[in-house]
Amino acid sequence: MANEKKIKVTLVKSMFGRGKKHLACVKGLGLRRMHHTVEVIDTPENRGMINKVSYLLNWEEV
Repeated sequence: MANEKKIKVTLVKSMFGRGKKHLACVKGLGLRRMHHTVEVIDTPENRGMINKVSYLLNWEEV
């Protein structure tokens, strides 16, 4: 558990005018506003959410 890989995700574009599923993915990742950065565990579920809204995000492996 202590050696879990993490991904640093930053919201760089506005969520205004996006679809409900895309908003749900952004909120599911824990992002609240533009330029907010969070670290999430590298799981297939989180990767899927990142891939779905990749046009709104910047991400890097930690």
